[in-house]
Amino acid sequence: MNKKNLFIACVFCSALLSSAYVNAKEHDYLSCLTSKLNQGFFNTTTGFIELPKNIINISHDENIFVGLTWGVIRGIMHSVSRTVVGATELITSPIPTDDFISPPYAWDRFSEDTRYFGLHIPGFWTTYGPLDDGK
Repeated sequence: MNKKNLFIACVFCSALLSSAYVNAKEHDYLSCLTSKLNQGFFNTTTGFIELPKNIINISHDENIFVGLTWGVIRGIMHSVSRTVVGATELITSPIPTDDFISPPYAWDRFSEDTRYFGLHIPGFWTTYGPLDDGK
């Protein structure tokens, strides 16, 4: 094998090995992008689920009267917030960031209260489940 063929083989092998690394990084970026797009779309379109979620959770923790008063107020606030956060996730989907909202969808961990930007804001009748650490 002459030097020219050996050089071409080395260049070809280097190109193949480096493309796997680029592809792995691109796949990671694409999975983050699609995950954020999914969350943004579903949080924008299904933010209204926060209303019955808060009524049910507060009624279960306290009583039906508190659920129908404070639960409605809190459900409306969380519905609007989840919809706005969902629109923000859609707009910023090409930019890799941490999660804006926890749980990521309104129907995930239904008995837990919603947190925004990882903040634990204490309030009346606030419950976080075993999967959230409350930080």
